[in-house]
Amino acid sequence: MAPPQGQMRPGRQLAVLGLIFVVLYLLVFFAGGASGGLKERLEPKLGLDLVGGTRLTLEATNSVDGRPPTAENLEEARQIIESRVNAFGVAEAEVVTEGNRNIVISLPGENRDLTEVGSAAELRFRKVLKAADGSGATAAPAPAPSPSGSAAPAPSGSAKPSGSAAPSGSAGPKVTPSATGGQGGMAPAPSASASASPSATPSSGAATPTPSASEEPVPQSVEDQRKAVEQKVGAPAWAAASGLQAPADLTADPSLAEKLKPFATLEPREVAVLPATMQFNVPQISCAQLDKRPPASISAPDQQVVACEDGAAKYLLDQAKVLGTDVKGASGVMDQTSQWVVSLDFTGDGQTKWTNLTREAFNNEAQACDATALGQDGKCRVAVVLDNEIVSSPEIQGVLTGNSQITGNFNQRDANTLAGQLRYGALPVTFEEQEQQNVTATLGASHLRAGLLAAGIGMLLVIIYSFFYYRLLGSVIFLSLILSALLVFGALVVLGRQIGFTLTLAGIAGMIVSLGVAADSFVIYFERLKDEIREGRSPRSAVPRAWIRARRTIISANAITLMSAVVLYVVSVGTVKGFAFALGLATVLDLVVVFLFRHPIMTMFARTSAFMSPRVSGLGRALPARTAEPAKPRNSRVKEA
Repeated sequence: MAPPQGQMRPGRQLAVLGLIFVVLYLLVFFAGGASGGLKERLEPKLGLDLVGGTRLTLEATNSVDGRPPTAENLEEARQIIESRVNAFGVAEAEVVTEGNRNIVISLPGENRDLTEVGSAAELRFRKVLKAADGSGATAAPAPAPSPSGSAAPAPSGSAKPSGSAAPSGSAGPKVTPSATGGQGGMAPAPSASASASPSATPSSGAATPTPSASEEPVPQSVEDQRKAVEQKVGAPAWAAASGLQAPADLTADPSLAEKLKPFATLEPREVAVLPATMQFNVPQISCAQLDKRPPASISAPDQQVVACEDGAAKYLLDQAKVLGTDVKGASGVMDQTSQWVVSLDFTGDGQTKWTNLTREAFNNEAQACDATALGQDGKCRVAVVLDNEIVSSPEIQGVLTGNSQITGNFNQRDANTLAGQLRYGALPVTFEEQEQQNVTATLGASHLRAGLLAAGIGMLLVIIYSFFYYRLLGSVIFLSLILSALLVFGALVVLGRQIGFTLTLAGIAGMIVSLGVAADSFVIYFERLKDEIREGRSPRSAVPRAWIRARRTIISANAITLMSAVVLYVVSVGTVKGFAFALGLATVLDLVVVFLFRHPIMTMFARTSAFMSPRVSGLGRALPARTAEPAKPRNSRVKEA
């Protein structure tokens, strides 16, 4: 049975709803970083599809076995990428993980290239051991450099302890000591005879072949990939390439060119699994293939590798003696010639390694550097390798005991980007760009207008139907939808500031769907009310009875919708998450309005005279049946008898 009418106090429930509104909009106007004028305080955080901007999706890759990264590595990569994006000076950038492989970078309100923020930024300093032509067309090994030029790539710069680089005429970057670093406060560099720094890579001379990389321990999956490449090029080509001790001289043996020809057809991913000596000695393997190898193909610091500079010079590089982790700080600054450079500040241990490396290169210890790799002054060069690319390969013209600089044709943006990559560290995971989407502000505004128009049309249709079918009760539906919309809007503003929730087109679609859920609860309640009146009860007694019976159905229906939204949010990625979140939020707030407004206001309407009028209340088919019932003859069959 329904509780006595006196127990229902709608004023209290309406007061609770009013308190919720007051608290919510106090948060909107004064909490969570609210600032600016009225318009700025009332703006929810909008997604890229509504305001325009850039969206980049990066997929984690593994060049060895293809397995997904660990959750810890993916989160660490996300934090580093977020730091790099924030270094651009752009506000409200969003970097999130999706699934077990993807990182999505969203930059609202601005279109720019974000590709570089996903580069691994693994910095390596390696001596240049040998040099050769990397165009894929040279038949003979590169001769030693000369002032008049030669097939060997000229050094792109030089490094001197005096604080200035010797001009080489090259526009490429180079490493120089920092103007403020000097000798770093350390002792003067010892001479070659007094050097105590041994070479980390033994060598018996320039003529002695470098140990084959095939002898290095490699993962079994790499061995399998090498066997697949061997089958692709054929046994004769593989045998000819394996027997090379130096870059092939095709003029001395023209038949060798035909044997090695299959290597020119290899994909960059296939070239990456070849031994380093084979990549260097086979002239058919060009820089066009080497430059497109997968990320982290030459990241192993304890192995010799092959890399190209400027897309034409192919270098055999020594093991990495100084790593990016040895760099304490990096910043983009202007030097004394008003050129943008990247200043490097080494750690204590890193400075020692850098000094030892420059000593090895300056003295060419153990004659490790081949004549083709020496600079114009006969000194070894050190390649600055960032990921798979050589940024510069300056000739070392002194032992450097202080900080250094990477210089080149940098503008302010390039210098700051490179400095940010080095400053925030190398990514623990390598990424490949999957999709970069740029949405203009005009298109975003068009999407926003279309979404709001769709939501307005949906609400208008519900209101028109409710007034047409339920008349006075339609005002309850109208007010309920308005209150729900205000609650949802306030929640969007607060959640956008607190947890970074952004409203997208998918979120607007979720809210439009929630209108149908709200309409269902109205229909359930009002039709149950009609049933109670048809059974002979007055509107005042029918309202609480209808509420008790309809309440369970309304809760069940909304609970199912809420559960669906939760499941969809958990298992989905991307914009579908926004749809699920918006649908769940609107469903929860609809329940708040049902309990704190709809039922109390119906109780108050039931006490008015207008509610008793069939034409006004919308209960016309129920009330007349009740009033006409006493006019019917009672026990008519008894009278006939």
